[in-house]
Amino acid sequence: MPELKIKSKDSCQWDLVSLGEVMLRLDPGEGRIATTRQFQAWEGGGEYNVARGLKRCFGLNTAIVTALADNPVGRLVEDLMYQGGVNQKHVRWVPYDGVGRSVRNGLNFTERGFGVRAAVGCSDRGLTATSQLRPGDIPWEQIFAKEGARWLHTGGIFAALSETTPLVAQEAMEAAKRNGTIISYDLNYRGSLWKSIGGQAKAKEVNRTLAPFIDVILGNEEDFTAALGFAVEGVDESHSQLDPTNFMRMIEKVVREFPNLKVVATTLRNAKTASVNDWGAICYYDGKFYQAPVRPDLEIFDRVGGGDSFASGLIYGFLEGKGAQWAVECGAAHGALAMTTPGDTTMATLSEVLHVMKAKGARIER
Repeated sequence: MPELKIKSKDSCQWDLVSLGEVMLRLDPGEGRIATTRQFQAWEGGGEYNVARGLKRCFGLNTAIVTALADNPVGRLVEDLMYQGGVNQKHVRWVPYDGVGRSVRNGLNFTERGFGVRAAVGCSDRGLTATSQLRPGDIPWEQIFAKEGARWLHTGGIFAALSETTPLVAQEAMEAAKRNGTIISYDLNYRGSLWKSIGGQAKAKEVNRTLAPFIDVILGNEEDFTAALGFAVEGVDESHSQLDPTNFMRMIEKVVREFPNLKVVATTLRNAKTASVNDWGAICYYDGKFYQAPVRPDLEIFDRVGGGDSFASGLIYGFLEGKGAQWAVECGAAHGALAMTTPGDTTMATLSEVLHVMKAKGARIER
């Protein structure tokens, strides 16, 4: 299995560039979308969350490639991204028509869930500026050849937005390959996004077309099954999906079909309730498996973004040359911490991640 060959930090302006949509998340807090009288606003998006985590928690230089309609909602998203610290040099601003007939910004209404009540998401993202990106819109050679990027991250959410976004993703990957940039892709299957454009069959077609360009592929059990067609054996009502042996068999099949993959990583989650999960992760690299210890009965405050924070922690480990075992443990710890706070994005610090990696308790730090 080929190893990751990551460009040096001093040769690149960016440690990581993410390609994806950034939406305005409207959060009813402890209430419900259908009955609330107020929302708290956050920015979020699967690919963006990874860049933000690497910047805010791990201190790396990251940039987002996205598009926004130039209106007050878009400028609110911009303002929220400023707080996240992700560079916006390559944000594409699209003129607004006044009512959103031709272009608009995505809204994501998400309630957290609690106990037996599952989390609920309701997206409003038709005709968004990002979904209308086309090949030729983004100066990839400037990003990868002139500015330099060590890592490109994108995923299945961006690829599901329209007929053109997979083409943009492939264009970005081809440019990254030409310039020696590592490419990661989070499968992030969302049935609601694929529902009206061909469902799982279309998702498999798109993701299998992009898979040969990818170095590092991420996901969970549902992602690998729905987006690539690789089933995890032994999954039943006894929650045996947390048995890493089942995932190892699946990962071996993935690598045999796509030998270009250098890293395959998956989270291990057993959702006992919306607010109590068993949580772990496994990573395949250089012909070996590396596992983060499962954290049983992890209490969840807001599960949205846990997988993205796992991804940013894992990527940080590889970018810093820490090795696969350290990387998967870092990702699992960061993901666990991200789910203890509201919003899509991490509020954790590197010292907190290291603290959790050492399996210390939650006793107060003075």
